[in-house]
Amino acid sequence: MRAIGIILAGGNNHRMKELSQKRAVCAMPIAGSYRSIDFALSNMSNSHIQKVAVFTQYNARSLNEHLSSSKWWDFGRKQGGLFVFTPAVTAESSYWYRGTADAIAQNLTFLKNSHEPYVVIVSGDGIYKMDYNKVLEYHIDKKADITVVCKDMPEDMDAGRYGIIKMNEESRIEEFEEKPIMARSSTVSCGIYIVRRRQLIEMIEKGMEEDRYDFVKDILIRYKNMKRIYGYKIKSYWSNIATVEDYFHTNMDFLKPEIRDYFFKQYPDVYSKVDDLPPAKYNVGANVKNSLISSGSIVNGTVEDSVIFKKTYIGNNCYIKNSIILNDVYIGDNTHIENCIVESRNTIRANSYHKGEEGIKVVIEHNDRYVI
Repeated sequence: MRAIGIILAGGNNHRMKELSQKRAVCAMPIAGSYRSIDFALSNMSNSHIQKVAVFTQYNARSLNEHLSSSKWWDFGRKQGGLFVFTPAVTAESSYWYRGTADAIAQNLTFLKNSHEPYVVIVSGDGIYKMDYNKVLEYHIDKKADITVVCKDMPEDMDAGRYGIIKMNEESRIEEFEEKPIMARSSTVSCGIYIVRRRQLIEMIEKGMEEDRYDFVKDILIRYKNMKRIYGYKIKSYWSNIATVEDYFHTNMDFLKPEIRDYFFKQYPDVYSKVDDLPPAKYNVGANVKNSLISSGSIVNGTVEDSVIFKKTYIGNNCYIKNSIILNDVYIGDNTHIENCIVESRNTIRANSYHKGEEGIKVVIEHNDRYVI
């Protein structure tokens, strides 16, 4: 493909509450065996984008560790490669990334040293499958300066949590509001953009001269009347894990057979770093209904309508319902967990009771199982 890829994975999202205290949002576990950034990386690989940069910053240890080898997504260094950029103190700058545009600006050499004519910029916290080649063809046919991938959301959804788009009959974007109080449209930006590389360099350099650091507010919205910015609508599955509730419901979507079939049984595939773990084990007395149980887990109790991540132990007479148990959790005997997200590396003591009465409850138990 005639494009390089940029994945924006550095931001902190306070709406993820306790879940983002130990990891970047783009490293959040998804569907039992994946991280949220795996979907963007897999889309890049499947679209034959061979040179991809990932900009990380906030709580990036586990994310950088996940990205330590490019072989899982087949980014060969001879053809391009996977490049991970973190903020660095230089003679020109001593700042962390002050926004998405600033993240690109501080690594502008990557763009200048590349030769591909186009750039695909995506957020690392979107869950979807997409062939970016089709968006690029649309971008070229429209003679667009920038193309924004967007999606029509249900009318009853709170679309004000996203960037809201209004387009004319030719799909040219006339209005673009970032997280408005009152959304005047149900069409939201998916955080996926295509722009010509030289033009992107020019806009970023001009933005830095004027101390403008946000890609959406200071480039897309600011240039919407000066540049030809078009929307490309998708109808397939797309989700953004912007809040605890979004994260919970996205994982629960993978309990639906049609969603699992779409992501894991239909071409192209979704790739991730593979851990060398044994398959899940179900001991005598285990009762599992409509759940995902990941490798390395041992189940003794009852699990219903839940997603259980890797290396989880569920004790005798436990009852897990409508919950997400993250990696490496030990759940003691006779424990009841319902409508909860249990943080990774937790030890839930025997005879515990956790239930989300009003919304989703995040369970974090401080104990001495892991001594730092």
